[in-house]
Amino acid sequence: MLVINAGYLIDGISDEVKLRQSILIEGDRILRISPVDKAEIPPDAQIVNHLDGYVMPGLIDCHVHLCSPGAADPRPYKDDPESILAFRAAANAKKTLQAGFTTARSVGSKFDVDIKLQKAIKEGIVVGPRLVASGRCITITGGHGHGGGIEADGPWEVRKAVRTLIKEDADVIKVMATGGVMTEGVEPGAAELTLEELVVAVEEAHRSGRKAASHAQGNTGIRNAVEAGIDSIEHGVFLDAGIIEMMTQKGTALVPTLSAPHNISIYGIEAGIPQYAVDKNTRVLECHLQSFRMAYEAGVSIALGTDAGTPFNYHGSNAGELELMVKAGMSPMDAIKAGTSAAASVLGLQDDVGRLAPGYMADILLVKGNPLENVGLLKDPKNITKVYLGGAAISRS
Repeated sequence: MLVINAGYLIDGISDEVKLRQSILIEGDRILRISPVDKAEIPPDAQIVNHLDGYVMPGLIDCHVHLCSPGAADPRPYKDDPESILAFRAAANAKKTLQAGFTTARSVGSKFDVDIKLQKAIKEGIVVGPRLVASGRCITITGGHGHGGGIEADGPWEVRKAVRTLIKEDADVIKVMATGGVMTEGVEPGAAELTLEELVVAVEEAHRSGRKAASHAQGNTGIRNAVEAGIDSIEHGVFLDAGIIEMMTQKGTALVPTLSAPHNISIYGIEAGIPQYAVDKNTRVLECHLQSFRMAYEAGVSIALGTDAGTPFNYHGSNAGELELMVKAGMSPMDAIKAGTSAAASVLGLQDDVGRLAPGYMADILLVKGNPLENVGLLKDPKNITKVYLGGAAISRS
């Protein structure tokens, strides 16, 4: 058994910070949490004292691309063979976990590499976070992400694409409702998969007990995805009041990925990002931030996602998204909940991860400093003194 004594405990679900709490862990789950001075500690338990710091749940990133390196220009990597993508994905998964992200959702990988990586992590072949994997995305012919996705036109082709991914053991179905910034020749605001095609995709995903997530930037495409019953909107650049109301009514979550446009705007063409991407990013940046603020103020469920793997958006730097959400108007505690319990709900893992409570997986961070005063401190690995995945301490070397 393992006991972690916390000076300050953030449980990931409530707004309260509990003082001097003792977390008793048996196997890979939390057995009980009680005040330090009332804790019943088994005589053979290993005790870890963190009474001068914060303890919180492991973080969750709902939107990563583990096969992508975060290079300024992704085009030189478009023909990488499956073996190279697998090695890169494994290295990036390890960086993600070591940064305190104990769970991640991969939403798009060529050759379904992320599905195979998930199996390798489960078997202990490589080190990585709990991984929810989509495999290839589904897009129209020549649409956003077509280079590594399944191109499907019409409801029956989309239905077959979803069934193919389910056959390959995809956990979640990722569809492209609009164009995007990083695919040359497509427009972020333009709708791609039609409402009819999206309805079929969601229907097939839900029929098999899986969730469906949609890349959706343009207004019409977002509306189509929400009407189709999608579980989460990824990016959500051009929202309006009507779509936001529909999202709150349907319980559709938003995964805003503020890190992706932020890094493109910071580095620009001077750092080697393609002109076409910088131009499109300039057009969407302010609308993206405004949409985030509108959704937050309206009470839309928001979950942390980074789009890690896009230019200068490196795996292992995922916690920068927390800081961006706070700068955009979210409270620090709500940002932490977006990266814990809210993210777990988007992944369908709300009964296992995302909070510190009896019965939950012992995915735990020991933090130096107060993340509620400065959420940006979570970006620095030196401020996360220990990472536990299922009660096991993760090597940071």
